Amino acid sequence: MRLTDDQLTLRHTVRRLLAASPPDLWQRLVDLGAPALLVPEDHGGLGAGLAEVYTVQYELGATLAGTPLLSSVLAATALPPGQTLTAVAGGTVAALAWSAPDQATGRVTGQVTGRVTEQAGRLTGRVTHVLDGDTAEILLVAAGDTLHRVDPAHASVTHTPALDPTRPLATVDLDHTPAEPLGPFDADRVRDVACTALAAEQAGTAARCLELTVAHTLLRRQFGRPIGSFQALKHRMADLHVLVTTAESAAMAAALADPADLPVRAAAAAAHCAEALRTVAGEMIQLHGGIAITWDHDAHRYLRRAHGGGQLFGTPAAHVDRLARLVGF
Repeated sequence: MRLTDDQLTLRHTVRRLLAASPPDLWQRLVDLGAPALLVPEDHGGLGAGLAEVYTVQYELGATLAGTPLLSSVLAATALPPGQTLTAVAGGTVAALAWSAPDQATGRVTGQVTGRVTEQAGRLTGRVTHVLDGDTAEILLVAAGDTLHRVDPAHASVTHTPALDPTRPLATVDLDHTPAEPLGPFDADRVRDVACTALAAEQAGTAARCLELTVAHTLLRRQFGRPIGSFQALKHRMADLHVLVTTAESAAMAAALADPADLPVRAAAAAAHCAEALRTVAGEMIQLHGGIAITWDHDAHRYLRRAHGGGQLFGTPAAHVDRLARLVGF
């Protein structure tokens, strides 16, 4: 299980781009084709797959880059062929307001909550925690098994204060709002792709947390020695290394999965990567000592990303329950 040479080239290209920290990062990613990865070539896309999404999301996670790429991935997965899909491939920011009910209980899992009903071509309801909802030019709303497009000017979209300031969230309120039906909406497919893309990001974030922590323990000295030379800290960082590498493997396994295996692998990746990042980010705080609890250090940003992302498309416990049902337990 490994990336191809082309995928590794994409990884290095994105990594160099992020290292340069350009002010127009999203436009540079659009020029690179990032939002077009899952869009078919005959609609202006690259016709790539989840492995390429994994490659880009991993690097974005390592730098905590605040881009609407995850929203674009959801939109590209949900949309049927048409002009809207072509616009998403070209970098137009799209937000998907949806909720994914648990098939066993009927309850909505995760932060994406709400219920939207359709009557006579108009939508009514509220969806919370919509990624990039307040800046999107295209607003997609799922009502039952149908995907609709709504003019953002006709909906009430309000910014939601979030734990992670690099991930804008919004609440979408609809009150008999006119909507254009676009086609069927496959919530299960969207959820599996969302979990796979988020797991890739979390794996990249966890790897960067460990990298920064190891670097700190080699510089910070106590009793005349780098604290990283202490056996107790070596053991803790070795355990974190295991978590990081297994998170990378779980996320890559989902990204490279056959369509029939994707639900199982996406659930496993969602559960493990979220927990791995939460643990590694927490240990990052501990091993950095007092500086990590100040605003001057970036450690709190990684911890915020860990806790915010860990709830986004369902909690780890919810994904474990789903995984157990999928494999027959």
